[in-house]
Order: sequence, then C-alpha cells, then structure tokens
Amino acid sequence: MPVWHDVEPSCFTLGIMQQLDLIGLGELLWDCFPDRRLPGGAPANVAFHAQQLGLSAAVATRVGCDPLGDELLSYLQQQGLSTNLVQRDPQHGTGTVTVEPQGTSTRYTFLENSAWDFLAVDATWQAAMATAKAVCFGTLAQRGSVSRSTIHQCLALTQKDCLRVYDINLRPPFYEREWIEASLKLARIVKLNDDEVRVLTSMFGLASPAEEQFAQWLLQTYELELVCITRGAQGALAISANEQAEVQGISITVADTVGAGDAFTAGLIWSRLQHWPLQRGLTLANRIGALVASRAGAMPELHAEIASVIADCSS
Repeated sequence: MPVWHDVEPSCFTLGIMQQLDLIGLGELLWDCFPDRRLPGGAPANVAFHAQQLGLSAAVATRVGCDPLGDELLSYLQQQGLSTNLVQRDPQHGTGTVTVEPQGTSTRYTFLENSAWDFLAVDATWQAAMATAKAVCFGTLAQRGSVSRSTIHQCLALTQKDCLRVYDINLRPPFYEREWIEASLKLARIVKLNDDEVRVLTSMFGLASPAEEQFAQWLLQTYELELVCITRGAQGALAISANEQAEVQGISITVADTVGAGDAFTAGLIWSRLQHWPLQRGLTLANRIGALVASRAGAMPELHAEIASVIADCSS
C-alpha cells in the first residue's frame, strides 16, 4: 500500500514555485497531423486546460535535448505553464505521435522509446508531488517499466487529500491489466470513455454490465470517490458513493476530437477543487470538452470562451 505524506504547503526547496493546483504527470509530445504539428500528450493537455480554467498547473514530464523539446518548452512558457518539472533527456528524443482522424474516432501511432518513457523522480518532483492539490495521470506513460515505476512513486508521495485522478486513456497496444489495476488502487477519481468501459468489462471478465453498474463496481472494488464515463456526442455520466449525475451531448461541428476528453478532465478537476455539486461540475466539464472538440488540436487557446462557460455554469 502506498504511504501518503502529510506535508504543509510551501515553496519548493529547489527553485521558486508555489504550491500547484494541478500536475499533469506523464507524456508531453508532438501531435503530428497530416497537415500540421501541434503540442499534445494527455496529461499535458489536462494541465494546459486547467491553466485556462484559472488553476496553477504544470506538466511533470521529460523531453529530449533536441529542437522539438526546445519548441515544446517554449510553447508551455508562452502559455504561462511552469516548466520546472520538465526533465531533459540527452539519450532519448522528444516524443511524437502520428494522428489520423477517422470520422468520430482517431488513430494514433506513437514513437517508441521517447524521452517520456524514462521519467525519473528527483528532488524537485518530490517537493511538487508532496504539495500538489491534484495530480492527473494515465495509462500510456506507463508503457515502459521506468516511467511506470516513477509514476507510482510520485503518486505515493502525494498528500492523502490530493485528488489523484486516473484518466484511463487506453492507447492500444500500450496497456496491461496489471498496470490498470495498480493505477485504480492509487486513484481517488477515475475517468474513462464508453469504449474503454467495453474494453475493461472484457478484461475483468464481467458480464457486460450497464455503464451505471460498471461505475458502481469500480467504486466499490477500488474504494474510489468518483467514476466518470464520457460518451462523446452522447454526453457523460458520473457516479460517486452518494450522488449520480448525467448530461446530454452538445451539438457542435467537430474540428477533431484530439484533447477533448482531456479538457473534460480538466473541467472536472476544476469543479472538484471548487467543491461544486456533481451535476454542475459535470455540466461544466461536458461543455469544456465540447468547446475543445470544436477547435483544431489538443491545446486551442480559449481563455475568454472558458471564462464565459464558468460564468454561465455558476449562475
């Protein structure tokens, strides 16, 4: 069992940085579309959109000592995201993924042995994890044993009340039941989509329960606080021990779906840190996800639009 650390919030001992609201722990890479190259990586996307929501956020990741890595760091800095937790790897290159939109789905081809496959715990990361209010992590960055071990170590360094959010985010063939179960045991909140429900139902040998039943099974089996299932154009479902919320899909013109689920996760985390009721938080997350799906790329700049959505959901 992990040992949760009770540490008073403070500045980092290495570098000047205040306590972060959210850390996106995992991959930072280039999304290579047929006609362009854009920054991406699920945990990085979550941190980016959390920053647009008004949270202090950073990406704990690793990029190469190469021009692609330089460009990513420059982009994060331009967006106001701290780069204190971005490691540089002299031996492995910055990650890339070929993105091929296919109607309402997307095909991804990831470069193997990328820098983010070699995440390492250092003193700066230890201090960051020990004070963060929320940490979001996924499955893809656990494809390599080095980063998988590092991610689990980092989560064990967080405070007991830190929101450890596992955005399952399966990318075939880079997942195994062992990693998923270990991650579920480390999480407080789990987010997955309806396709992933079907994959996990088969993986765990369950008799194809309804989404509500599967969410309840996850809650009880892994002692979670909240399970959220996104359904694309059909909206989303969220279930906790005491509440259940559901929202319908939003009619939009989809530019691409890359990063929409990550924006949803950022909205959900924001609402939990604000202690919003579950139904209102789910409504906000759903609208943020739809907003990003209506724009190209995983990290569109939407400060004004997101502020308007927050104001609308607050009223």
